Parts: sequence; structure tokens; C-alpha cells
Amino acid sequence: MAPPRPPLSRLFTVLLAGVLAGLVLAVAALPGNLLLGFAAKAAVGSYDALPEALRTPVSPQRSYLYANDGKTLITTFYDVNRTDVPLDEIAPVMREAIVAAEDRRFYDHGGADLRGLLRAVVSNASGGQQGGSTLTMQYVRNVLKNDPGRTAEERAAATEQTVGRKIQEIRYATALEQRLSKDEILNGYLNIAYFGSGAYGVAAASQRYFAKAPAELTLGEAALLAGLVQSPEAYSPIDGDVDAALQRRGYVLDSMVSTGAITAEEAERARAEKLTLRPTAQPNGCTAVAKGHDDWGFFCDYLRQWWLAQPEFGTSVDEREQALRRGGYTVVTSLDPQVQATAQQQATAVYSYDDKRALPIAAVEPGTGRVLAMAVNRHYSLDANPNRQANRPNTVNPLISGGGSVAGYQAGSTFKLFTMLAALEAGKPLSTGFDAPSRLPTRYAAEGEGVCDGRWCPANANPEWMDGYRMMWDGFGRSVNTYFVWLAEQVGQEKVVEMAQRLGIAFRAEADADFAKNNAADWGSFTLGVSATTPLDLANAYATVAAEGTYCAPLPVVSVTAPDGARVPVGDPSCRRVLDADVARAATDAARCPVGQQSTLAQCNGGTATSVDDILDGRPVAGKTGSSEKNATETFVGFTPQVAVAGIAANPDDPTDSVGSAVQARVIAAVARVIGTAVAGAPEKAFAAPSSELVGEPRRPVPRPRVEQRRPSEERQQPSADERLFDLRRWLERRG
Repeated sequence: MAPPRPPLSRLFTVLLAGVLAGLVLAVAALPGNLLLGFAAKAAVGSYDALPEALRTPVSPQRSYLYANDGKTLITTFYDVNRTDVPLDEIAPVMREAIVAAEDRRFYDHGGADLRGLLRAVVSNASGGQQGGSTLTMQYVRNVLKNDPGRTAEERAAATEQTVGRKIQEIRYATALEQRLSKDEILNGYLNIAYFGSGAYGVAAASQRYFAKAPAELTLGEAALLAGLVQSPEAYSPIDGDVDAALQRRGYVLDSMVSTGAITAEEAERARAEKLTLRPTAQPNGCTAVAKGHDDWGFFCDYLRQWWLAQPEFGTSVDEREQALRRGGYTVVTSLDPQVQATAQQQATAVYSYDDKRALPIAAVEPGTGRVLAMAVNRHYSLDANPNRQANRPNTVNPLISGGGSVAGYQAGSTFKLFTMLAALEAGKPLSTGFDAPSRLPTRYAAEGEGVCDGRWCPANANPEWMDGYRMMWDGFGRSVNTYFVWLAEQVGQEKVVEMAQRLGIAFRAEADADFAKNNAADWGSFTLGVSATTPLDLANAYATVAAEGTYCAPLPVVSVTAPDGARVPVGDPSCRRVLDADVARAATDAARCPVGQQSTLAQCNGGTATSVDDILDGRPVAGKTGSSEKNATETFVGFTPQVAVAGIAANPDDPTDSVGSAVQARVIAAVARVIGTAVAGAPEKAFAAPSSELVGEPRRPVPRPRVEQRRPSEERQQPSADERLFDLRRWLERRG
């Protein structure tokens, strides 16, 4: 809150009077123009000697975050609610009103008005209250006290009531007037002056009080705003005294008549207008996203964390935070409102906002890493939760991206992708075969369940459907544990762990990070997805395969533009090749099997997510399901060449609470529907076939192209009415 601009203090008046007394006696009889010239020469300073803040002012402005259409406002960030506008976007009556209210001789003086200053000295010496600063001097003071490059002590010194500070202000003002036009100074002043109620600059004030642009202000509205700057909080009709604001408006109207800006009749009509306020609060931060869209807060928070890691915005986290809140940036994010809406709809169709279990979903664009959606059945809010519930329905924890106390969730067999990639990279073709047993003794020492003679002994979830001779295609399609544990042993567990890291899987849990660093070669269960991950990491890892081996760091922005219109070089994807394209193509070929589609040589003979093919109406798609131990979590990640989407059903606050196998079908359908929205209207793209070297020579007859098979233990849950309606809409859209 800015304090009212004080009149010259008694002590200051006495000191300044002493300094000026000789000057007054010497020049009192001079004509006005000579008086002004004398004052200018006495106080003039060099423009080149001005502080950098005055030569190239950087005043704090709010930053805007938009969705990827560049129009849908997500939120704003600010310490100071302020946005610069050019003078031609400010109503002429507003310009005339501020001059009449604050500096009637603005167009006559050279930065310092000696006559006005002497009147203030005389008035305050006799007990009156009158300011002696010109608009230019006020502009100087405002710039210096708001300069983010100055220390707190330096900013405070800009408003000290000392003779030295006042003389310095005069010198700076006269120096500015030698270089800048009156219009430039007036524009700068209108963009930085404080108008009360948290609004800095006329653009913010117009929105705060009247919900309109400054170009649309009426005479009465302009007079009211101009009257506020003398004592912003006291006169504010929102937070202060409405009667005082109206009285001050009347003063400004009378002053405008005196300056010839308006006629007396125009002033009377404006004075008679009823004050109609439309107070508009500007959202500030991720907890203040657009009404009805608090789910956007999770994406907003991810963007903020990304921003704080970018050196382009400062050398420290504090500097980057200040850049976001004071830098006036326009940020077009990667958030796709339609994909986000579907993801949120699907997450809340599976679990309600108040359910202890959650379905976080993330969508990523292959080849760019741009994050299209981040949804979960929670409100991004700091509001208190009922019944002492820790994180539902309100939370600000990063449930989708991870970080802080959120290490992630086990994603089960989705990690078999990393084993398959490591094997393909090692030269093993898709046709690599193994007679998979129900249970596989390994070399890894273990205790507890799943142990054979002191060794870890993993088993297939459904022996009748999974056991037998398998290759990568049907081993992946049917999610055969013993096949993939065996395959990981052939290539080395450390290679599998390294592959996951190469594709962006982060080990946020301390135990996982320690195992990966110090014991990766003996992490036998890694291929079964025992390490915690997040939907965002998982979606981006699969997006790397969809992009034929090009990894792109997750990116929440399309562009960032500075207030001067310059593009900040942070919106471009940061990508690198991490896999041979043929390796990625081969893995994709096998990943067609789980979703009910066919590989290049028709080697798919069953899948755990065959409903995906139906939901997407046969559009080329690939993916993988994952169930952690005892169905504690259920996961599905799917991808096309244009999008990768992952969802993990879990209890974020209690990993021992199993979500159960029954929810898997709904998780699969939810992710598939998000994919459907993301590719709606886009041309169908086929996956490229792998080379014959990585296909190899299948050892069994080619089966029928598509057989609907699933694990017998998989319980199908009937879709809800909302889900059926969503599918009906998609069916109608596909058929025009």
C-alpha cells in the first residue's frame, strides 16, 4: 500500500526556504520566462549522468500466462499490479485530467516549476498543505522508488524529505526534459503512478475500478482516477472514502475547466454522473487461476517451477521469481484447453474430487516435449480440507509432475518398455524367443514373498494366458513377467536402468536413487516397475519412442515475450537423439500389441488394453498397461505420433492402499479418450516399420490379425453415463 503523498514538512519547508530565499529575492522581479530559464540553469543536470533507471526505466509489471491459443488467460503474476500502455491507448480526457490535477503548468516549465515550488513553501510555512512537485519530478521519484535494480535502502531514499533529495530530484527532472518530449514524460507518469487498491499505472487502474481499457474512460471516470494519485488509499472508492473520492473528482473537473480542457457545462454533466464502479480483481499466482478452472493450477505450478530453473531470467531463484512477478512478460504456455478439459473430465469420472484415490494424467507432444495437459481429481487450492483430510479435495502438491514430497507412484509393467529398448539396442531382434515359465528363479538374493531357495523368483500374473514361448511382441502384449525378467538378465539390469534415465525417468525417492546409483546391476525387479515415477515422466518417456528416439525435455511454454516485444529464447524445444530411430520403431511395433492392433508381421496375439483400438476407431496407436504388486496402482500410457498420454491410479497419501484391478479398464479408457481429443481433426499418421534386422525371424506361424484376448483375471467395469456420452460424441464427430 502506498502512503498518501505528503505535503512539504515544516522542517523541510524551513530548510528549503533558506536555500531558496536568496534565489527568490534575486529573481522575484524577473519576467516569467526569464524566471523559468534561470531556474532551469540553476538546477539543470546532465542526461548522461542520470541513473540508469531514469535513462532506461524498468518498472515492475505483471506477467500474463495464456493457454496455447494465446488468448485464454490462465493467470497473472505480480508484486505490482501494473501494465504499460502507449499514450495513444489512453483516453485524451485522462491525459488532460492528470495534468489538470497534478501540474497545470506541465507544458510550460522545463521539469521544475519554481513558481509552484515557492507557492508550496509559502503555503506550508503558513500551515497549509500543498505539494511543490511537477509531473516530471513525480515521475523521477516514482521510477527511483520502484526500480527493481536498486536496494531497499536506495528505493526508500527516493522519497526522503530532505533538501538534498529535492534538489537532486529537480536536477534529474530538468535533465529528463532536455531529452524526452512532454508526451513521453506524461506517458511514463501515467504508467507508473499509484492509483490505490493495488493498481499501479492507468491501465491497471482502469481495470481495477471500471473493468475497461484506459482508452475507454469517460470524462467522469478519468477525473476520478486523476484525483486519486494525491492520496491513493484515502481517496480510493473501493478501499477508502467514496465521498472524498467524489469531492476530489469535482476538484479535478474544476481544474480541467481552468486549463481549458473542458467547458463548465461538460464539468457539470460529469459531476452529476452517478459513480458506477465495477471492481475487478486481477488474479495473482497459481491459486488464482480463472474461475471454474482450478485444475489449471497444477500446470501453472509446474510452469512456475520450470521458470525458476531458467538462467535467462536471473542468476538465482530469487531473481527469477522477481522476473516472473515484476518483469511484465507475456507467456504463451503449451496448455491445450480442450485436451486439459477432457483429461480433467476423465480423471473425475474415475474418481471424485473427494476420493482418497486419484488419477493424475499428463499429455505430452512428441518431438517438442510440450506439455498439453496435467489433470487430477483434486482442486489446486490452499483452502482447508474437511474432516482433517490431508490433501483432498484441495491440495497444491505436484501430484502429476512430482517434486517436493511427491516421489511418484509405481507404474508396474510400463517399465518393460525400457527392458525391450535396451535389448533392441544390444542387437536382439523383436523375434528373440524364450519359453516363459510360470515362475522364474533368478540370481538375485531375496527374502519374503516370491522367493525360491533364497533367490528372487517372479511369477506371471496369469500363467494360463502368459506362460509359453514368447517373443517381444506377445511378451509385451500379454505383459509376461518372466519373459521380461529373463530378457533384462540377458542385457544387464544396469542397461535397463540407464535406458529409463536416458528417456527422462527421474528417481525422486531416496531408495530408488540409491539403488540406481549403487546397485543397478542387481535391481532385478526394475523391469516390473517397482521404482516410483510420475505420469509426466512416463508420458514423456513414451513420447521419446513416439518421436523415433528423440528425447525432448518437458516444456510448458510456446513463447515468452518481454515487455519490449523481444522474444526470450526459452520457448524452443530442447531435444536430442537418445535412441537409434530403428530401435524406437521396433519398440513401437511391439507396443501395438497391448492396445489391440497389429505389428508389421502380424505377431500380436492378445493384449491387456485392446479397448483402445475401439475407442480410437482404429487410428494407429501403441501403449502399455502396468499393475504394481497387489494392484496397489494401475497405469496405462498410450501414444500416437502426435501425442503421448499417461495416467496412474493410486492413493497419493497411502501407497499401501490398493486401488484394485477393477479400475484398470477405466484408466485405459480415460487415457484413450484424452488421446482422442488431442488428435481430433489432425491427419492420421502411421508408425514407420522397423528394419528386418530388428524384426528378426519369427519362429511360429503368423496368427490371425486381431484376436480379442485379455487376462482372464482382468475385471471389466461398465463405463459410467458420462463416459458413454463422451464416446457417443466422439463417434458422431468422426462421422461428421
